[in-house]
Amino acid sequence: MKLLHIITGLDSNGAERMLQRLIESHEGDARFQHSVISLTTRGRIGDQLVARGIEVHVLGMKSLAGMFGVIWKLVRLIRAAKPDIVQTWMYHADFLGGIAARLAANKRVIWGVRTTDIGSAGTRLTVALAKVCAWMSYFVPKSIVCAAEASRRSHISVGYDSSRMVVVPNGFDVSRLVAAPEQVASLRNTYPFGSDALVFGCLGRFHPAKDHQNFVRAAGLIAKRVPNAVFVMIGGGLDAKNAELASWIAETGCADRFVLLGQRTDVPVCLASLDVFCMPSRTEGFPNVVGEAMAMGVPCVVTDVGDAAMLIGDTGRVVPKEDAKALADGLLEFAQMAPEARQSFGLRARARIYSTFTMVQSREQFETLYHQLMKA
Repeated sequence: MKLLHIITGLDSNGAERMLQRLIESHEGDARFQHSVISLTTRGRIGDQLVARGIEVHVLGMKSLAGMFGVIWKLVRLIRAAKPDIVQTWMYHADFLGGIAARLAANKRVIWGVRTTDIGSAGTRLTVALAKVCAWMSYFVPKSIVCAAEASRRSHISVGYDSSRMVVVPNGFDVSRLVAAPEQVASLRNTYPFGSDALVFGCLGRFHPAKDHQNFVRAAGLIAKRVPNAVFVMIGGGLDAKNAELASWIAETGCADRFVLLGQRTDVPVCLASLDVFCMPSRTEGFPNVVGEAMAMGVPCVVTDVGDAAMLIGDTGRVVPKEDAKALADGLLEFAQMAPEARQSFGLRARARIYSTFTMVQSREQFETLYHQLMKA
């Protein structure tokens, strides 16, 4: 079965990493052959896919102003590849890839939608595009994969065809979510954590949807009550060069308690070095990073967005979004626990991922969908 994936870009974000995990889960399985088209750039994940022998095409699109040229390039690539199924990921790819697939006479199209708050999906153009896709959903895709039940509901509410929608939660490759004790010790010793530090952390690129200001404000409240608290921020743009972030941190009066690690390649080690993980987002679909933290045995405090509450179940704490005091209270609950109690929450979180959200389970759901489309 030949699968051609079309995605907006191949940087290290949720959809891109899920695509990567799906493709890599089929390595050695001769039944499936994957190839990828990135509308914009190849990115780090594109490089990694190429290194594994996956064919990746890059179209270099800078804006929708050149969409007609991009559609024509897509049509030619689809006709040349002759895929059994065209699978698109996110609005721009759904729109352009869906049109191109139909022009190339390929009717087996799977769309992918991930956000749960369409109004916060990005620029006004992206929001408008999502609404155009709602109209197109009745005749372009054969199926629409949602990463979260909350995402399915929000897209139905703006007009998407509910009869074509199916929820496939992200799966985690737990074999890669490991960190040796000496790696964790090395990281904690490299930065000013201190042997008795209580380390709170968040991970995610600097973007309004991730609401890092919420985390910083909550951290400022905690710092005044927990003398050994340290706050670690990991992800693209979370470094000393970020003037806006620096100003938020300065306002807490506790700048010396923050550690900005920026973009990292050793995410499992970073997560394992935390005592408590925090997701302060104002919007999410199915939050990959929360599942990754859980798989590393770290208890989580999350805002009530997307499927975050469903994901953590009773293994962590859920608080309202955009409420720094509520977020601080949730984190303080773990700060006031004995270490054994925190570890117990972490162990339950890890067990929940291993029992319910592995990549094997997600891959099987995609395979079932692929086979259904082939029979239709």
